[in-house]
Order: sequence, then structure tokens, then C-alpha cells
Amino acid sequence: MLKSIRVRLLIEGRVQGVLYRVTAESKAKQFGVTGWIRNLPSGKVEAIVEGPEDKVNEMIEWCKIGPIAAHVTDVKVEKKDHTGEYDDFRVLK
Repeated sequence: MLKSIRVRLLIEGRVQGVLYRVTAESKAKQFGVTGWIRNLPSGKVEAIVEGPEDKVNEMIEWCKIGPIAAHVTDVKVEKKDHTGEYDDFRVLK
């Protein structure tokens, strides 16, 4: 069994106003990971993703592409301590 991990993602590019967050929420549910995603005032998108290592990695790979209207230029991945505090994945306002 794979260990559960947590990452903080900082996604750059054309990632706001292109349904990035709502599509990420759907993908997270599909992959079975938990956490949240939100827009930042800087134009970037930030996410916390927790779950089995392989599923979190699938989510990271999706984040590097995003929905069809997005143009992702960079995804910074910061490993964190897994907490298990989330029971779903949601879009924060």
C-alpha cells in the first residue's frame, strides 16, 4: 500500500477565468484526492492535495496541463506533512 502524502501546488500561467479550479475539483474527485484549490491575487492558482502518493502524482500531472482553455507555464510542488484533515476536495473563494 502506498503511503499518503500532501503537497502544496503553485500553478502559473493562464489559469484564472478558464474553469481551472472547477475542473481541478472534478479531477480530484476522479483521482480520489482531498484538499482545496483557490485563485491568488497574483493571477496564480494555489492548491493543497492529499492522498495516496500515486493519486497525488496523477493530480500533479493533470495540473501541469489543466483544462483546455488554460495555458500552464509552471507548477511548483512543495512537499508537506500529510495531515488527513480533509474529507473532500473543494474550490475556496
